Amino acid sequence: MSFIELIIIIPIVVAVAIGCGGPARVLSLLAAWANLIFGVVVFAVILFKGGDGMHFQSARVLLDNPELTLGFAVDGMSGVLVLLTVIVTFCAVSMSPENPGKGSGKLYYISLMLIAAGALGAFCATDLFFLYAFHEVALIPTFLMIGIYGHGREKVATAWKITIYLGVGSLILLGGFIALYVNLSPSGGLTFDISKLATAQGQDPLSAEVQKWIFLPLLVGFGILVSLFPFHSWAAPAYASAPAPVAMLHAGVLKKFGLYGILRVAIPLLPEGFEAWKGLLLVLLLGNILYVGFVTISQRYLDRMLGNSSVMHMGYIFLGIACCNSIGWGGAVLMMFAHGISIALLFALCGSLRERLDTLEFSRLGGLAGSMPFLAVAFGFAAFASIGLPGFANFASEITIFFAAFSGERGFGHLQIATILALWGVVISAVYMLRAYRKIFQGECIEQSQASDLVQAHRLPVVLMIVILLLTGFFPNIILNIIPNLFGAL
Repeated sequence: MSFIELIIIIPIVVAVAIGCGGPARVLSLLAAWANLIFGVVVFAVILFKGGDGMHFQSARVLLDNPELTLGFAVDGMSGVLVLLTVIVTFCAVSMSPENPGKGSGKLYYISLMLIAAGALGAFCATDLFFLYAFHEVALIPTFLMIGIYGHGREKVATAWKITIYLGVGSLILLGGFIALYVNLSPSGGLTFDISKLATAQGQDPLSAEVQKWIFLPLLVGFGILVSLFPFHSWAAPAYASAPAPVAMLHAGVLKKFGLYGILRVAIPLLPEGFEAWKGLLLVLLLGNILYVGFVTISQRYLDRMLGNSSVMHMGYIFLGIACCNSIGWGGAVLMMFAHGISIALLFALCGSLRERLDTLEFSRLGGLAGSMPFLAVAFGFAAFASIGLPGFANFASEITIFFAAFSGERGFGHLQIATILALWGVVISAVYMLRAYRKIFQGECIEQSQASDLVQAHRLPVVLMIVILLLTGFFPNIILNIIPNLFGAL
């Protein structure tokens, strides 16, 4: 059994053990600690050996024709996402309540473990079938958690909405995968193996027209999963209704699957298809940054604001992808990591405020810094990171993407115009984040000014996420140096 297989299996085994009667919170914490340690070891190995090659490879052939292989491996890009997953999982489990409020809490912790296992499996799978299947494993408990443990009177309706949206997105994506697998499989037999499909594309490439029409369902399918404009309306209500640990895992980790799939599968296998639709992508990503940005400013509740903020920042990652060079794609992967940590931190603090105040409406909050000094300082760090203040990983990733848009280009094209427009998103995010901080922690005490601060057990994951954002902000090459040259492989 490889190291990567062990990381994926641990949360699955723990989920089974909890279902059989084991102590849910204790086992989940042990699994989160173990995977955090193993994930750091995996990242350290990649850092030492380099991110261009595949590490910890394993493969078990389940079918011969079509060839179906349960295979896992990591390179620099998937290694970064594995590290992101184990960090956010540890923090989400640590911030989870001891008594979730519905029965024994078994389903709560089983769901967290399955979301983590599904994300890890999807990021490490080397076979299209299992890449897709592991993502679906992570989605199912997400729906259940929102419907059962969620917040608000419309939590069931929201659970159905996200189920329909992401279900449709997954079906469209499946259609694109089937078309890709049928058209690209070598003449010797059908295969789901991504590397063999890439080899077949290199030896006998598909025509530009075929690539164009296979790439479109992949873009739409992955785009719905990422909340690409205009397929974004499911995200903010879902995150607002979800328990804080689920919002941390989905917004911080699972939503990166669509971006990972575009970089891992869609663009390398269908480069001319990507070129055909790049102009459309530039228009849609501006919808994320500008349109959703203004929607975020108009929000009156913190959870809705954070949900829309997460959707908005996906536009910057798509901009990095649209740069079509190694600098932009490196910046995109760094921003996946930075956004994953920062939005998980924000939802963790948002959940803590909800528990203590029973409201997240800005008009009913104010002056809480006096009674919650630690939470106020932590929220300030998280807000500054989300804005893109220098010193945080978010700034390093954004500036890398902006530079990439003008790297090696002469003249002014659509990409440069889109980048200049996207720069206004930085101003928009500063407006809504700083206003939220002022309304919650400064000014006159309106309600519940004596609410308690974060308990000691919850301070460790918060400090950990802040330190990681600062460490990778001051030293972004820790991540950038191991991102494989995906552009050079085309």
